[in-house]
Amino acid sequence: MKNCLKKWNLAGLLLLAMVFNFSCNKEESTGIIETGETENFKVAQLQASDESELISEEIINIGEDVYATDEIQATSRGSYNSDYLPDCVTITTVVTSTSKEKTIDFGEGCELPNGNSLSGKIILSYLKDMDVPMNTLSFTLEDFTFNAVFVEGSASVQRMRSNDNGNPQSDAVANFAGEWPDGTTASFTGNRTREWVEGFGSGFWGDNVFLISGKGTYTGKLDNVFIKETISPLRRELSCRFIVSGVLEISKNDTTVSLDFGDGSCDSKGILTYPDGENKEIFLRRFK
Repeated sequence: MKNCLKKWNLAGLLLLAMVFNFSCNKEESTGIIETGETENFKVAQLQASDESELISEEIINIGEDVYATDEIQATSRGSYNSDYLPDCVTITTVVTSTSKEKTIDFGEGCELPNGNSLSGKIILSYLKDMDVPMNTLSFTLEDFTFNAVFVEGSASVQRMRSNDNGNPQSDAVANFAGEWPDGTTASFTGNRTREWVEGFGSGFWGDNVFLISGKGTYTGKLDNVFIKETISPLRRELSCRFIVSGVLEISKNDTTVSLDFGDGSCDSKGILTYPDGENKEIFLRRFK
C-alpha cells in the first residue's frame, strides 16, 4: 500500500452513488462559487468529491450484485446470472461450514459495461446460509484501482432480503481512501442506506434503480472537507452516469448549501442553493 495512505485512520463509508450512461454529457466547470465573504465552494473540489463517491458506491454495488446472484440462485432453486460483470472478471469461491468468501478478480484491467476500468481484487465474504432474512457482507480490497485511482479500504454491509416495501435493502459503513495518478489523495467516510426499487432479479443491469440516503464526509487535498447529508433520497439508475434526482445538503466549515440533482433527466447538471437563497447551476464530473 502507498505510504501516504497507510497513515490515515479512517472509518465509516461513503455516501452514495452515481453511475453510468455513455450518452450522458460530462460537462464541467472549474470556477469558484462565492458563498460568503470568507468562505468559497470550489466546483473543482465538489467534482472531485463526486468522483470519490462514485468509487465507493461502485465497489459496494459490485459486491452486492455478486451476492444477489448467489442469493437468487439459492432461494429460487433455479439458475440465474447477472450480466453486470463481463467475462474478463474471474470469481473464485471458498466455502466453509458457515461462510463463503468470493474473490472478484479484475486482473490487470477490466472494463465494466458502464465504461469504468478496474484492476485488482475485491474480496467479499458472508454467511453461507442464504435463507437468513439479514446477512452481513464484508469487503476488502487487494491491489485495487478504479479508473487508475489506487484505492484501499474495507466496508461492511447489512443486507436485508426484504424491507417494509418488499424490496432488498442494504445499510453500509466503510473505510476507503484513494490516490489519483497526479498524486492527489482523498478519503471518504460515512454511512448509507440503499433500497433496490427496480430491476431486482431481472438479470439485466441497465434496469436496476436504487434510492439512496445517508451522511458522509469527504476530505480532499489541502484538507478541504465537505460533509454531505441526504435531504431527499437520491435516485440512482444504473443506465445513467449521474444521479438523476434527489437533494444533498453540503456543509463546509460554517457554510451550508443544498445540491438538487434535478427532475429525473440523465445529465451532469445540479443546482446549488446558497444560504442567501441564490441559485447556481453547476456540472458534476464522472471521470474523463
